[in-house]
Amino acid sequence: MTFPTRLSWRATSNGHGEDSPYFDGWKEYEKNPYHPQNNPSGIIQMGLAENQLAFDLLEKWLKEHPESSICTPEGISSFKEIANYQDYHGLPAFREGIALFMEEVGGRKAKFEKERIVLTAGATAAHEVLTFCLANPGEAFLVPSPYYPGFDRDLRWRTGAEVIPVECKSWNNFKVTLSALEEAYREAENRKIRVKGVLITNPSNPLGTTMDSQTLRELVCFTREKKIHLICDEIYAGSVFSGPRFVSVAEIVAKEENVEHVHIIYSLSKDMGLPGFRVGVIYSYNDAVVTAARRMSSFSMVSSQTQHMLGGMLRDRTFVRKYIEENKSRLRERQREFVHGLSKAGIEVLAGSNAGLFCWVDLRHLLHPQKTAETELRLWNSIVKEIGLNVSPGLSCHCGEPGWFRFCFANMTVTTMQECLNRIYKHLGRNSQPIAEEAASRSPITFRTPRPKNKLFLSIDRGAQLTSRSFNCTEAQLTSRRLNMMNCMESPRTPIATM
Repeated sequence: MTFPTRLSWRATSNGHGEDSPYFDGWKEYEKNPYHPQNNPSGIIQMGLAENQLAFDLLEKWLKEHPESSICTPEGISSFKEIANYQDYHGLPAFREGIALFMEEVGGRKAKFEKERIVLTAGATAAHEVLTFCLANPGEAFLVPSPYYPGFDRDLRWRTGAEVIPVECKSWNNFKVTLSALEEAYREAENRKIRVKGVLITNPSNPLGTTMDSQTLRELVCFTREKKIHLICDEIYAGSVFSGPRFVSVAEIVAKEENVEHVHIIYSLSKDMGLPGFRVGVIYSYNDAVVTAARRMSSFSMVSSQTQHMLGGMLRDRTFVRKYIEENKSRLRERQREFVHGLSKAGIEVLAGSNAGLFCWVDLRHLLHPQKTAETELRLWNSIVKEIGLNVSPGLSCHCGEPGWFRFCFANMTVTTMQECLNRIYKHLGRNSQPIAEEAASRSPITFRTPRPKNKLFLSIDRGAQLTSRSFNCTEAQLTSRRLNMMNCMESPRTPIATM
């Protein structure tokens, strides 16, 4: 007799956000991954924002400092101490190193106190822990769009919080404006949803741009006036490779009072290229948030071995400064080569891109017969399955304008990048056929009558390797915004409210 498996509503809900082209592309890649010798016609992973350009610098430091590892003769004496239980505050030396590193990537314009650092197993855990601390189920965060597709999972799935996109436009390089924030805030009020904060990414993922000081000041003032929180995801702070320079919100509030509503998320996954080490950081100016987040972090701690090994590296200021500059130089050169290659195919990227591990690529001219969500998905499906490039469509980033795509360029060798460009020249260049039009018969996408009335259901043929998804929208949103993922989950838990 087979025992019936009855999982919890949380385990079986679709709040994980993986019913999205962003994750569907990954699944296609995993079925047919590119390898230059073993599978040269496979799919190349351009949907992974990973920095593989500076591993040699890290490896060199580790070879010169064998005592940093407890698995070497030089470091074995620390084995017992590191192997025992550690305080969930984290190793003091490591927190000190994190604080120093954050100061360096911010250009030494602001100081960070190690006592305000909460360690988590990656930025994903940091976002979730902070959401647990700030919001009750059904309450929401305003997030300027386009934004990182994983936020729909990180902020919503287990917390029961909501994400309300703040629609930004290409006419001003998708810069967030106070009028757009006010509109989104009013929209939430009209829906009887309590807004608990604004979440921004600076530098932006997927745009690859930085926020100016004036915009940051406006955000600090807007959130203070509304008595809501401001969360600044700065995980690409050390990956700003050209001007204008990166400005951290820590620099903006350094000499201000009443900044208890400001919080920073950081990680070593991007700037140091160490996503496998799972190091995330919550830095809060709110004592109650620091205390609550530290308690919750016991479910997602960074291993003591990782802290021990990286602590010395991060406190080595000479190495850190050389690493940051060399990493920026390599990112700058890689981005320049990739953008130049795209331009030869008649393809442009967002103007002013100066940061990150990706480009926000404009393929609006390839959408046929009209620039719609439907034709964007057809084009994306063809890029993944016919051309063999896993890129992220703007739809998955909640972009309000069809035809924008995120292309990652730092997670591959120069040879692989050239293979990407060769495929782009062949299929997406000036003389190529409009690929979305060609794909229409292979990957039909149909819009069904909304049910219930306030939902837009997107039904996609299985030949496109996508799944059916529902997006809660008001009637007004259906005309002003293409797809607005707003699924609300109910979840009983003890609230921790500081505002």
